[in-house]
Amino acid sequence: MWGLVPLFWPLVKPAGAVEILAHRMVWSLAVVGLALLALRRWGWIRELARSPRKLALITVAAAVISVNWGLYIWAVNNGRVVESSLGYFINPLVTIALGVLVLKERLRPAQWVAVGIGFAAVVVLAVGAGRPPWISLTLAFSFATYGLVKKQVNIGGLESLAAETAVQFLPALGYLLWLGSHGEMAFGAHGTGHALLLASTGLVTAIPLVCFGAAAIRVPLSTLGLLQYLAPVFQFLLGVLYFHEAMPAERWAGFSLVWLALTVLSWDALRTARRSRAQMEAAKAVAVSTEPETGAGAGAVTATGIATGAGTGTEPEAAPLSAQS
Repeated sequence: MWGLVPLFWPLVKPAGAVEILAHRMVWSLAVVGLALLALRRWGWIRELARSPRKLALITVAAAVISVNWGLYIWAVNNGRVVESSLGYFINPLVTIALGVLVLKERLRPAQWVAVGIGFAAVVVLAVGAGRPPWISLTLAFSFATYGLVKKQVNIGGLESLAAETAVQFLPALGYLLWLGSHGEMAFGAHGTGHALLLASTGLVTAIPLVCFGAAAIRVPLSTLGLLQYLAPVFQFLLGVLYFHEAMPAERWAGFSLVWLALTVLSWDALRTARRSRAQMEAAKAVAVSTEPETGAGAGAVTATGIATGAGTGTEPEAAPLSAQS
């Protein structure tokens, strides 16, 4: 669904990108509010209200994702689908860079190689186009920052979206009312079908996120990370094959380098996941083998000691970052 979203935004023209963004914020809160009402999940609001730090982080997340959403809508409706897809291709590399710079995480050699190749790709694209790929970079950095902030907040996807759209709601509604007072709002001016399309921006936002949250608890994280590459792949194919955007040689070269970096990153993540599973299985095996001799308590201590010891090594320490990518 995320990969096919570029087909949706042109349908809501002639509404401008900012008006579409405002509708997306307003209707997303309505959709998520109904979902939470049906699920009766309200306890998190009290906890969030008692934490000024989390409220501040939610506000930052809402601001950052507003930039991401607004720029993406504008880019798609202005013939920049391929450049937008590049942003989500390089997003994992930016996420890794933020992990190093902000969270002081240590990278494995393969991750350093991937980041280096990604940087080279940006240079090739900038030189070829005569300017930095600012749309791609803004989308990548805004979404990576959004992920970093959400990691600090640590609440569920549906609840997080509800909190973020609640922050966005009043400014978005105020902007729509201002447009309406000046007779410049597209909502309602182009028929019922167009108005329903604008209202459905809430569903376009919420449904993929709900599906993602459901998938996250059902499939391995390494698989989930690889599946997320499908969205920019679909976006790229739509840009080239459906919207017929130009792909000069320098752009192919830059994209090829990005895909090479992602291949290295994915290979390293899968290898690390296999090693982590092997270490866990070894720890369980040791716990079972020592239990008859030393008793259940000693066996548990041995298993814990092995797991803890493995966690202090260089390889597993960077594993969460790889899994997130």
